[in-house]
Amino acid sequence: MISQFLKFALVGVLNTLISEGVYVLLIFFRVHYLPAGFIGFSLSVVNAYFWSSRYVFREEGEDGKPTGWKVFGKTYLAYFWGYLVNAGLLVFWIDILDICRWMKPLEARFLSLGWKRFDARFLGSALAAGINLLITVPMNFVINKYWAYKKK
Repeated sequence: MISQFLKFALVGVLNTLISEGVYVLLIFFRVHYLPAGFIGFSLSVVNAYFWSSRYVFREEGEDGKPTGWKVFGKTYLAYFWGYLVNAGLLVFWIDILDICRWMKPLEARFLSLGWKRFDARFLGSALAAGINLLITVPMNFVINKYWAYKKK
């Protein structure tokens, strides 16, 4: 299981780069954080399914080929729970706790360098997404291992 978790973590790094990269890019261009998160999530699920079914969990049908749409649907649902937790936490960090206000000193530093897009809203939204990874990554592993790719 440790080897499998490490493989999942490696795939997760790529997933995170896709999901968070798209998210940060979109919020940089002033897309609201919730749609930005959903777009990044959607793209990363395709990546997660591809690599998880071939490298991490090696899900195959009776003919030795990947099982396809059923496992993809389960993978999507598994990650969707993580997305819902992530979205709820983003609302908590950004709208309720107002993490962006804590970024004001950092915003001032970036403004002094002429980096206007690195405002408190952008920095707080990016930080919130990073914090959420500590919760959603282990959760996604457990859901994928014991449900989406569960051996019969």
